[in-house]
Amino acid sequence: MGRWTPDARGRLERAAIELYAERGFEGTTVADIAERAGVTERTFFRHYADKREVLFAGSTALQDAVLAAIAAAPEDAPPFAVAGAGMRAAAALIDSRGADFPRRRSAVIAANPSLQERELLKLASLATASGEALRARGVAEPAASLAGQAAVGAFHVGFAQWIAGPADATLTSHVDQALATLPTLA
Repeated sequence: MGRWTPDARGRLERAAIELYAERGFEGTTVADIAERAGVTERTFFRHYADKREVLFAGSTALQDAVLAAIAAAPEDAPPFAVAGAGMRAAAALIDSRGADFPRRRSAVIAANPSLQERELLKLASLATASGEALRARGVAEPAASLAGQAAVGAFHVGFAQWIAGPADATLTSHVDQALATLPTLA
């Protein structure tokens, strides 16, 4: 390796997503990612536990944004509105990073069943955490769990529409639309 270059984590992320698109997730090794990023494998493992974590490393920050928005919602807001505020916060966080990585990430996940399973587990964890945050606000069951699950479902649908739609739209607009549609279904 040559001289130290800043932003190793960003270079690893870019290298991984490029290689996953070129070779597929299974056809890419940590060594390949490290080489493309111009770092050692040891540096890779300082940033990520394994090559899947490049795709899922942001889930903690996403959940933190959701839980903070739920906690900050007005006390008199209905449970679904509070959970929806959490999903809007998640969408805003993703929008702040730009659409390129999430769109490319989504394509990699769609091409790999084990990554699809991991994505669904992350969404289930987010729904559970949202329900717990609502219960902490005093929302009774089953309203807390239903609101958390429904809001995450709306987020998931909004995300899928955003990925499939034009590049100039925001995830937030799609999530807003999905959240607004849900109550009309009753």
